[in-house]
Amino acid sequence: MIANLIGGFVSILVGTSLIGPIATEVSTYSASTNSTGTTCTTYDQAGCENAQLYLAASWGATVLKMVPGFFAIAILGVGIAVTYTSLRQAGIV
Repeated sequence: MIANLIGGFVSILVGTSLIGPIATEVSTYSASTNSTGTTCTTYDQAGCENAQLYLAASWGATVLKMVPGFFAIAILGVGIAVTYTSLRQAGIV
């Protein structure tokens, strides 16, 4: 039981520490603006190297922006699963 709790705690700790960097990378690669803050369009692509996904398929950029949220939900699921498993092994549930 203690091993499950420790393993679960470590996986939750690592997962929550990765949410920030993942969100930063996703934001970088799904940007819709150029380096000056102007919205990139198919007609004006000056400085829009990071906005290529947005220009090619804006729905792809929108779906990519959902990744950190689903990652956080997965970490929450790990926490719930570890808690339930530990309580079940202890005979409480």
